[in-house]
Amino acid sequence: MDKNTLLGLLIILAILFGYSAYNNSKVQKAKQQQMEELAEQMAQQEKQDSTTITIKMDSVGGKTDNAFSPVPQAQQPDITKASHTDYYAETNLAKYTFSAQGGYLKKIEFKDIYAYTPKDSAKKNLILFDGENHCFNLNLTLKNQNTVNTKDFLFESESNDTLIVTEIGEQLVLRAHPVKSVTDENGVQTQSPDSASYIEYVYTFDPDNFRFSFRVNMVNMSQYLYSNSNSISMDWAAKLNNVEKNYDYERDITTIYYMDNTNKVDNLEERKPDKKEFATELKWVGFKQQFFTSVLIADSANFSSGLLKVSLPDKSERPLLKEAEAQLEFNVGNLDNGGFDMSFYYGPNQYKLLKEYDLNLERQVPLGWSFLLHWINRIAIIPIFNWLEAYGINYGIIILILTIIIKTILFPVAYKTYMSSAKMRVLKPELMEINARYPKQEDAMKKQQATMSLYKKAGVSPMSGCLPMLFQFPILVAMFRFFPSAYELRQQSFLWAEDLSTYDSILDFNFNIPFYGDHVSLFCLLMTIATLFYTWLNNRLMAPTGDEQQQKMMKWMMYIMPILFLPMFNSFSSALTYYYLLVNIITFIQMGIFRYAVNEEKLRAKLKENMQKPVKKSKWEKKLEEMQKMAQQQSYQKQNKR
Repeated sequence: MDKNTLLGLLIILAILFGYSAYNNSKVQKAKQQQMEELAEQMAQQEKQDSTTITIKMDSVGGKTDNAFSPVPQAQQPDITKASHTDYYAETNLAKYTFSAQGGYLKKIEFKDIYAYTPKDSAKKNLILFDGENHCFNLNLTLKNQNTVNTKDFLFESESNDTLIVTEIGEQLVLRAHPVKSVTDENGVQTQSPDSASYIEYVYTFDPDNFRFSFRVNMVNMSQYLYSNSNSISMDWAAKLNNVEKNYDYERDITTIYYMDNTNKVDNLEERKPDKKEFATELKWVGFKQQFFTSVLIADSANFSSGLLKVSLPDKSERPLLKEAEAQLEFNVGNLDNGGFDMSFYYGPNQYKLLKEYDLNLERQVPLGWSFLLHWINRIAIIPIFNWLEAYGINYGIIILILTIIIKTILFPVAYKTYMSSAKMRVLKPELMEINARYPKQEDAMKKQQATMSLYKKAGVSPMSGCLPMLFQFPILVAMFRFFPSAYELRQQSFLWAEDLSTYDSILDFNFNIPFYGDHVSLFCLLMTIATLFYTWLNNRLMAPTGDEQQQKMMKWMMYIMPILFLPMFNSFSSALTYYYLLVNIITFIQMGIFRYAVNEEKLRAKLKENMQKPVKKSKWEKKLEEMQKMAQQQSYQKQNKR
């Protein structure tokens, strides 16, 4: 590993550790902010009034009281079902449970997608939400300008209570009717549902799609609701629970994503509580976890405004990762015959699947979207990966073939880097002579000038080894983003690794080692050993580029760096550490090929021949010399005038 390679690796190390330090430095401040927001939320909750609001109206033949019916109380009849049973819809991909109280989706159980289970445990279908972990409701303003929530209403099914979806377009229709109280001339009051007025939720399914439509209809509601309340506020909230092996990693990358009306996708902070209020329109909002996402999409028009918030609970509240909330507004047109079309996506956070919807939903997959990295992943890595995946081979073999393809494409770059190192190595006698000529520290500048003069005469450019390394750097980091976010690797085994999407533990501790963890990842360990061996091999071949003390320090740094990387990669995706291990192994093979193919004696002879030729000056050097001469002449003329 020469000086230029070390420089490239130091840049990588600085970026990775710098990013980690930047985020960790804000943890305490984030927790304090969270506690303050929680206290404020609890104070507001205590002020809410959950009583039923009744609006009185005059009519012919007596006095009529019209009111919405929340969950029936002792004095109110149950206008839907005495049992308050839930409603169900089942597609080829998932089972959905809708609450009779509120009409919202309360439980999602996927088919053929399994939750993480410890070794030798039976597989269980993954349940993304269950019960109170997921809720949405509409906030409605009554004529007296008080507010009621649809989560308190009982919804009646206008279709079957259980819907087995076999064709596109099958619907589950739920309605909440107001209760109409009528007082006759004798003063006797009776209550009955107003069958002509209702709020309607229409869920429309596709048997082979994780996305389903959701329409809110208002029918003859103007007599109950405030006349200017056609702009409806909706609350959507979810407690996002851990469903993967690595709780800490999944927690760190869970947050809220959104797209505005300019098709710009952004997200809230990942490692601290965050909230953002919008006065502009939003197209969709997504509660994104590591490998699954829940997205609410505005179909008929955009959401007119919104408030997004993500809370960071204490780690002691496992399996809870974070709490996500979205307060969104939409316009139903009118209260008597209006509505708003939306759709939900609950499913894998998989690039190729989300891209099919043409809504930029795939931007929720962390591919390094703010840099060149996502172009490398989108244009090169993902297409090659998907092409290999189509053959149905093991994903460990796919990663091996992918690595060979990448290293083959980069073969000319690796060759150029090796040749740069070889040229400097064959000049070792001349470099040692320069070091002996300028042994003192105060002669460092002269030694540097002599070294650069030697390189120039021999036709060697030190930067020719550094630039190829920097060219490979974006690919290295692109893979760093790709493997941990590849849904395809979830629960895919290879060799001793049970799940390539997370760390491969061959030894678990009953305690946590600071900066290392509570387990040993074998792929990470092998990667570190291979890197140390590669470092040792390069140190034997390295040409002297400075004084003896500097060389010793550089060698120690090259040995320390892999050790520093070890605890960081120990909890990373085993697919990533396996890939880096393969890169090292293939690099060894390439170096063997280069050593066999390059005759260093002939190379030295060629460089010695170059040193005998007159050095051609570049245009820039000639221009610089002309400027220096002009400056000297001007200085001479000024002195003569004096």
